[in-house]
Amino acid sequence: MLNRRCILATGALSALPLATPFSALAQARKDSLTLALVLEPPGLDPTAGAASSIAEITLYNIYETLTKINPDGSVSPLLAESWEVSPDLRTYTFKLRKGVTFQNGEPFNAAAVKYSFDRAGGDKSTNKDKRTFASLSTKVIDDSTVVVINSEIDPDLLFMLGQATAIIVEPKSAATNATKPVGTGPYKLDAWARGSSITLSAWPAYRQAAKIKIRRAVFRFIPDPAAQVASLLAGDIDVFARITPRSVAQFKANPRFQVVISGSRAKTILAINNSRKPLDDVRVRRAIAAAIDRKAVIQGAADGLGVPIGSYYVPGAFGYVDTTGVNPYDLEKAKKLMAEAGVKTPLELTMTLPPTPYARQGGEIITAELAKIGIKVKTQNVEWAQWLSGTYGNRNYDLSIISHVEPFDLNNYTKPDYYWAYQSEKFNALYEKIKTAERPADRARLLGDAQRMLADEVPGVYLYQPQWVSVANKNLRGLWKDMPVFVNDLSTMSWS
Repeated sequence: MLNRRCILATGALSALPLATPFSALAQARKDSLTLALVLEPPGLDPTAGAASSIAEITLYNIYETLTKINPDGSVSPLLAESWEVSPDLRTYTFKLRKGVTFQNGEPFNAAAVKYSFDRAGGDKSTNKDKRTFASLSTKVIDDSTVVVINSEIDPDLLFMLGQATAIIVEPKSAATNATKPVGTGPYKLDAWARGSSITLSAWPAYRQAAKIKIRRAVFRFIPDPAAQVASLLAGDIDVFARITPRSVAQFKANPRFQVVISGSRAKTILAINNSRKPLDDVRVRRAIAAAIDRKAVIQGAADGLGVPIGSYYVPGAFGYVDTTGVNPYDLEKAKKLMAEAGVKTPLELTMTLPPTPYARQGGEIITAELAKIGIKVKTQNVEWAQWLSGTYGNRNYDLSIISHVEPFDLNNYTKPDYYWAYQSEKFNALYEKIKTAERPADRARLLGDAQRMLADEVPGVYLYQPQWVSVANKNLRGLWKDMPVFVNDLSTMSWS
């Protein structure tokens, strides 16, 4: 597969006539792009699954939202031209763009917004942000005006409405979006070769079609780190978004490439199944945390491109407090906690690892570290679909390593059926106060309390805030510098 070049729609380079000059080939490439990702999405409906790989292909490309999140984390209009927020911060009045249609010809209007939000918060919703949408009441004023009333004060709502879970869907096609996506965005699904690639083509009827420079984009899926490097060096792909960090040095030294190191709001964690014994004992969870040297994990799993964290929150986020001192690396303390909990060693646990290199490499390091306190870890490598169904969906695991990439997802700890199986009425009450705090100072203080509570109760081991590395052809323009959310916004990209 690595020898095939996705340069032209006709396929292989050798198929070109011998008389074709190189300049003509270069010109032909200027409106096409081949990107690579580590993971293939399980479907193409971000309202139906939690995998960030769905949004990496569809958000702002196929589907659009009322607001758009920018690389610096700010929010700007997209399907909404403008909005007004009431003084009590609960009522949002959106003025919608007129003349916008879905890719199946149906009109975009306020009724579609109401349908999308009601569906996202409805009883049958599988949207991972269902709780947020269940608190919204959406009213149609006219075709281009919609009012959204939030039962809670949420300063982050406009940001949330720019995420993939808030896409506006067309009612007639919503049920089949996983395989036949229909949106208002600049690209349509052209082909999906399962296990290999997804191809998007520019939608000629898009309202700003003339501004779209990339007419065809192929997303290829390459989980193996060696294959990632080989595909870039061979010129088989033009950009690898969030590539394995250990390949950075050789690409920085190669004038053919640009290396973009992006900040994030992601949290890489050692997930713990709190429902399984003896992991339901906080002393055991604290022991596991104390046995892990975060700096060693960052160096081995992320090539040093990460910042240690002590809770489910990252530096740079509003209300951040440093909790890395709550459970510092301390092997003797870890052994004492295991003894206090009455755990007989060796304690055998299974660590289920998705195919991402940071998880597989981090798993090796953490397995060795836990062995020092009598925890014998058996690693189980699974494919992404297996992780989503078995680990995330059915809680069939003891430990796992995963990056949670969304910036405002503390509410995951309030979900009783979430895959961590963490339940705390005390945390739930605290989170309700966070959601309803009107003064920023109060909200920041409460966020600090939440971070300290999670650091103390250790429902998971908080490892690091990753930095994401993308490697691209030096002539590609429009890559995001930072990534508050995972997207590959094709509309901003072009060839120089």
